[in-house]
Amino acid sequence: MQALIDLIAGFLVLLAASALAQFGVEIRRPADDQPEVRRVSDCGETPSRPAAIVAVQPKC
Repeated sequence: MQALIDLIAGFLVLLAASALAQFGVEIRRPADDQPEVRRVSDCGETPSRPAAIVAVQPKC
């Protein structure tokens, strides 16, 4: 029974693909090029330091 359902579903997909192909619609997407990744450094060669130093005195 499952094979019959799969056969009918496959036939319907084939029929829909052929009908859409008449209007120039492609089911498969063209392969997109992978975007180029560029690593950019904001600070150059300087070592990173904290922006501010905060000293907290404990209250007992």
